[in-house]
Amino acid sequence: MKVCGVVAEYNPFHNGHLYHLQEAKKKTEAEVMIVAMSGNFLQRGEPAIVDKWDRASLALQHGADIVVEIPVAFSVQPADLYAKGAIELLHHLGIQVLSFGSESGEGSDFVQAATVYLEKEKEINDLFRKEQKQKLTYAKNMSDILSKHFPEFKLDLTEPNNMLGFAYARALKKYNSSIEIETILRKSSHYHDSDVIAGNEIASATAIRNLLFSEDKWDDHQTLPFPKETKEILNKSKHVNWDDYFPYLKYRILTTPHSELSRIYLMEQGLEYRVKEVIKESSNMNDFLSRLKTKQLSWTRLQRLSFYMLLNQSKVEMEKMTEGIEYIRVLGFNETGQKYLSQIKRHLKKPLITNINQKNNKLLAYDLMVGDVYRLADQNKIVSQDYKRKPLKIH
Repeated sequence: MKVCGVVAEYNPFHNGHLYHLQEAKKKTEAEVMIVAMSGNFLQRGEPAIVDKWDRASLALQHGADIVVEIPVAFSVQPADLYAKGAIELLHHLGIQVLSFGSESGEGSDFVQAATVYLEKEKEINDLFRKEQKQKLTYAKNMSDILSKHFPEFKLDLTEPNNMLGFAYARALKKYNSSIEIETILRKSSHYHDSDVIAGNEIASATAIRNLLFSEDKWDDHQTLPFPKETKEILNKSKHVNWDDYFPYLKYRILTTPHSELSRIYLMEQGLEYRVKEVIKESSNMNDFLSRLKTKQLSWTRLQRLSFYMLLNQSKVEMEKMTEGIEYIRVLGFNETGQKYLSQIKRHLKKPLITNINQKNNKLLAYDLMVGDVYRLADQNKIVSQDYKRKPLKIH
């Protein structure tokens, strides 16, 4: 049975995601499509606009056969650790091919890039230390150095999907995995496009979120960049963003001593002093991050740091939690997915979790806490994220 894996966030699920699932299934001739999806907090350090269950439901209605949750310890991370968790999860589930969207390149380009990098890692790191320019981002510095010294490296790492794809390819290489890569070229919109263009059937998730948080409303007659089921969920749901948590974050920082802030995961030495000073004058999340941001401290990195400050998560605890995948949490499946899980569950090396109980709640303690924190955005509209929740079954 041919099984294709996809790593996704679906924040929210739109027509570009639908196109990717359709093309991936067609190009790989997969009989089972498995999506490893981030839960309620995402790779760039922000909360999901709607909860994981709604996003899993949309994926299952539009091409996924199984949706599993990437544990939170891996979901709010730089590309390397995010990829490590997602690929390990899909590896345990027996995929033969991984598909992802990219701005350029064939699967073979990503495999070659990963091979070059891992064979020359020390040399590349040495060159990076010598030649990096303070005014440039990490991605631009790395891309410039690789293209200058290693012409066989064909990827542009300043493109975000290429960077993630490169991380997936390296994770597969480290696993010595036989999993193949099938890329799907992004269609119409760019990852960072900030506006929804009238008449376009595809828009970036960033552009869709920007419109949802603006005062503009969807025109009932305009072409929507997402399926009608996404519109229905967005219309009934609380639209979550960082400002919903900013008062809790501000309280946490103001009441935490410098010595304890310095222990927080991703906190750079000395940054805790700036954080405590800046938060006093900040009125919302955008204000806080704008005051903190520098060329070396990107918006994304600061969002991730804010997430870990909100949860009071230490470096020591996170290093232990990211050693490897400990369980497989199923969010939903259809009949095809259910049959596949029944076939493989006896052979799985990690527990397959379909409901939370006394036997497994310690294993998922961190994820359960994060689910409770996510609900703080609106406890009336956002129901319990874990307890008494069973996997979705879509017919």
